[in-house]
Amino acid sequence: MPQALGLGGGADIMVATPGRLLDLIAHHAVSLSAVATLVLDEADRLFALGFADELTRIFALLPTRRQTLFFSATFPPAVWQLAESLLREPTRIEIPTAPADAPDITQRAIEVDAPQRTQLLRNLIALHAWTRVLVFVATKYATEHVAEKLRRAGIEAAALHGELSQGARTAALAEFKASRIRVLVATDVAARGLDIAGLPVVVNYDLPRSPVDYEHRIGRTGRAGRTGDAILFITPRERRFLGGLERAVGKPIEEMDVPSNATINQNRLDRMRTRLTGCLQTPASSEQERALLSEILQRV
Repeated sequence: MPQALGLGGGADIMVATPGRLLDLIAHHAVSLSAVATLVLDEADRLFALGFADELTRIFALLPTRRQTLFFSATFPPAVWQLAESLLREPTRIEIPTAPADAPDITQRAIEVDAPQRTQLLRNLIALHAWTRVLVFVATKYATEHVAEKLRRAGIEAAALHGELSQGARTAALAEFKASRIRVLVATDVAARGLDIAGLPVVVNYDLPRSPVDYEHRIGRTGRAGRTGDAILFITPRERRFLGGLERAVGKPIEEMDVPSNATINQNRLDRMRTRLTGCLQTPASSEQERALLSEILQRV
């Protein structure tokens, strides 16, 4: 295997998932006997994804004398208990977020039956003319399914999930950042730590698994002093979870009505009118062209 061959000459730093690291150890491609420092990044996500047993096995193979660092955006009780069981007299360091750095995000929720979510997403894109939309779903299958339905409707979309190769993920993200892809449909794992400048809106197509995941999702917008919009799709049965999400972010989540076809069409006409008005204010190539633009504007 390429990774085992790459490790044949030794390495100063190795970055690995718990499962892959245990596979390499089982094939005698790597030894942990000389590890001086272990860094566990995204500790809350590793625990939430069920890697506690793998981490315990890895810790048993490490030297007794070493430095161990846990990094995590959040430290729920379960993660702190894991840290105390695996570390000796751990010190907890918290870096508070200054109030001035709090993102300016408008949060809204729309009640919708599950089969109607893709149509609602299409309507919202048409209504607001968003140029880039990050959509969060629960599973890898959902990323491909929703992206394909959007593409069939003529909307450029791509899927982003943990089973894509690094090259495919990098390419999809680059296309999205350059606005060549309008919608990026992602799982929480794939989108962890994404930094996309100027992202106007995040849509929670599927309800997040926890309030922590919700905070992380909406934090992809409203960055670097900009405003952002976060929209949550909820089914009637999921409405009871709104209170927990509101307590997590410390802000109310406003109710939002499903846009009607009349509202969507009116917004399209308004945008067309604005563009035509702008064209009339620029020098025209001929009086005939100007007269034609005036006539179209009057009809709109």
